[in-house]
Amino acid sequence: FSVGILGIVCALIGFYAVGPVVSALTVFLSAGVSLMIEHGLLPLVAVFIEPAKVLFLNNAINHGIFSPIGIEQARQTGQSIMFLLETNPGPGLGVLLACWFFGRGNMRQSAPGAVIIQFFGGIHEIYFPYILARPALILAPVAGSAAGLLFFSLAGAGLVAPASPGSIISVLAMAPKGQTLVVLAGVLISTAVSLLMAAPFIRRAAAAEDMPTGAIPAAQSGAPA
Repeated sequence: FSVGILGIVCALIGFYAVGPVVSALTVFLSAGVSLMIEHGLLPLVAVFIEPAKVLFLNNAINHGIFSPIGIEQARQTGQSIMFLLETNPGPGLGVLLACWFFGRGNMRQSAPGAVIIQFFGGIHEIYFPYILARPALILAPVAGSAAGLLFFSLAGAGLVAPASPGSIISVLAMAPKGQTLVVLAGVLISTAVSLLMAAPFIRRAAAAEDMPTGAIPAAQSGAPA
């Protein structure tokens, strides 16, 4: 009985308290993305996309905002860059690779499996906890996504239909004929930029974990060598 009552209470809290907050965030992000697109500042959309993804609003912004716009554009031109805004697996892959190469403990051990799930399985949610544990890491996927979008814009890349889930397999499968290598290059650029941005944060965190609590260098404490 207590479990059932607790479930009802949590459902009511989610509906009346959390629901309006999520709706407000979605409206805010939608307005910001629309403003960037209207002014031709597509790479800056990454500032809204990646924080929204980490807050688990990725499906809402992808299927609620980008896919409808992309479907209309694809109907007119045969492809749309809108299908590459949220589904690009490169930014998340860069973060996971940084955790794998420079992390310690459970982070390093779990990263290889997360890479497979995210990059080949398209489950982007797998890298969100890594960023939520260290919020400063959000700068890495933002930079990676912006770099990828800039490349896609300059190269005129796009997809013919939504790539769902956002794995490298589905992304390349939806690439127009003759643009497979271009789309792959954009994903790799996103990965490289995200990795380079995330590496210093991961290494700094690993160094802090390796240093014993309260340790003071001998030269500073005045203790003999």
